[in-house]
Formats: sequence, structure tokens, C-alpha cells
Amino acid sequence: MESGDRPILRVDLLGGFRLLAGGEQVTVSGGSERLLSFVALCGQAVPRTLMAGTLWPDRPERRAYASLRSALARLEGVGRQILDIGATEVRLRPAAGVDVDEARSLARRILDPATPTLEQDLSADTVETLSVDLLPGWYEDWVVHEAEEWHQLRLHALEALAEDFIRAGRFADAVAAAGVAVRAEPLRESAHAALIRAHLAEGNQAEALRDFERYEHLLGSELGLRPTPLVSELVAGLRAIVHP
Repeated sequence: MESGDRPILRVDLLGGFRLLAGGEQVTVSGGSERLLSFVALCGQAVPRTLMAGTLWPDRPERRAYASLRSALARLEGVGRQILDIGATEVRLRPAAGVDVDEARSLARRILDPATPTLEQDLSADTVETLSVDLLPGWYEDWVVHEAEEWHQLRLHALEALAEDFIRAGRFADAVAAAGVAVRAEPLRESAHAALIRAHLAEGNQAEALRDFERYEHLLGSELGLRPTPLVSELVAGLRAIVHP
């Protein structure tokens, strides 16, 4: 609990919108979800003019601004408590949490070449966090841009995490992390390379070869391309034995 026994407030955006107070989900209207999501994604004080123009892009400026005033006025309960609403700017209260901010920090820690991945980050919970898309099913431009950035960041982090698991001798976890990346982007070669390395590290040559051949077939049928040496050289020796 926060000071004064006020419940901890947070906005979760991974896997869908959730507004939480003390761990309990609070229901708000769809319009309030959009408003709170936009403020949470901005991560700082947002000018009212920017909010109005972004959330109501098809309306004239004065009408968009009026729509924002109306939306803010309709907020109540936890939806209002989580915001600092100023005359010209709106922001989340400093104590409020946002799950995607925490997930981005996690991904960047894993990707930081200057420091080894923390033991606490080498976990199934980390794989689960990196498995979830940002606001799936939301197609407004301001969401799509943020969602794609998170998608790319989490894929790079999953591939790096798989390598960390391999170095730690945790091969099942490495396969799980790389497998999530492959399922998220079936044509992503670096994800298949991470998965094949995990299979080979565990001594599962047949699985490594099967994954390569599935990827080779998919890449050819979808794009008419061949795998690059990044992945094909990983199984070149096995293929020479199986297909002399």
C-alpha cells in the first residue's frame, strides 16, 4: 500500500488494458481506457493539445479539445485518482506503475552488452513478460507505433535471453525463450538461429535439423528466399550426413 493506506495504482497494457488498484482490476469505459493508455505510453506530462489531436484526429481542433475536456470530466474513482490533471498538461501520478515501462527496462537490461544478465532475470517469468504484445487488437496509429517498437525490443531480448540460458546450461529455458520469438515472427531468421543453437547445445540434433528444414520450407514458400549462412551453417554438418 502507498502512504496513507492508499492502494497502489497501476496501468497494465501488455496483453490488453487493465487498470489496477491494490492488485484489483477496476472497470472503466472504453474511452477512459484509450485516454489512460495514451498517457501511460507517453511516460511523461502530456500537453492537452497533443492528447486532443492524437485521440480525436478526425475532429477540428476546437471539437477535439472539447472532447478531451469531456473525457477528463467523465473520469471518476481510480481513473481520476491515477492522473495529475493540470490546466495545460496531464500525466500519471509519479507513484503509479506501468507494466510496459517495467518490461522495457527488463528487455534493455538483458540486451545491455556491458553487464551480465541478472540471475533474477533468468527466469520463466521473464520469458512470460517478453511473450506478450502491447494492446493487441488496438489499431490506432499511436498504438501501432508503440506496439511495433515493443514487438521488436522483446524479440531481440528473447533471442539474447536464449543465449544467456545456453551459457547457464539451462537448455529447456533457452528453447522456450527462442520458441516464443519464433512463434511471434515465424520468418525471423535470428529467432530460428537462437532456437537451433539451443537444440544443439542440448544435444538434440534431430530437433535442430527439423527446425531448420521447417524454416527453410516456410521461407521458400512465403518469400521465395533461402536461409542465409547465419542459420544454415549451424546445421551444415548435420545436413551433409543426412543428405550426403
